[in-house]
Amino acid sequence: MKIRKTTMQDVERVMDIYAYARQFMKEHGNPRQWGPTNWPPRGLIENDIREGNSYVCTDEEDRVIGTFFFISGRDIEPTYRDITEGQWLDDSPYGVVHRIAADGSTKGTGSFCISWAYEQCGHLRIDTHGDNTVMQNLLQKLGFVHCGTIYVEEDNDPRLAFEKSRNISLKQA
Repeated sequence: MKIRKTTMQDVERVMDIYAYARQFMKEHGNPRQWGPTNWPPRGLIENDIREGNSYVCTDEEDRVIGTFFFISGRDIEPTYRDITEGQWLDDSPYGVVHRIAADGSTKGTGSFCISWAYEQCGHLRIDTHGDNTVMQNLLQKLGFVHCGTIYVEEDNDPRLAFEKSRNISLKQA
């Protein structure tokens, strides 16, 4: 598998992957995270591409099998400023992954994408819906720590906030 920036030519394929992901989440006990709002909207994805923050994962035949948003910097995610029922572990600059989805054709796509993002910055934060046990299990398997709860603008459902940082491993060593 390989990661590359998303192009406008990829938009239809990316939207098909999100449609698949919404159905997958619904079938696995998570119908509310993206389903009711048909999230994410095409305009948002096109904007992510223009700003250079949208990525796709391709297989050996260069076919797009996954997609995600990634950005890194200091305090880059406004919704992460307020965390309840816990706290972030590291206040250094961090990366964020949002809107991660795969088409289900290749096992390990989500893990590959998250691991790639982590390697880019060494400090990653990610959140997921409380009903998204598939993502929660993946994050825990990848060594992320549940830090608390955050809220997003799209709906009133709380999101479980996770973090993984090389800085924390170094401090604990």
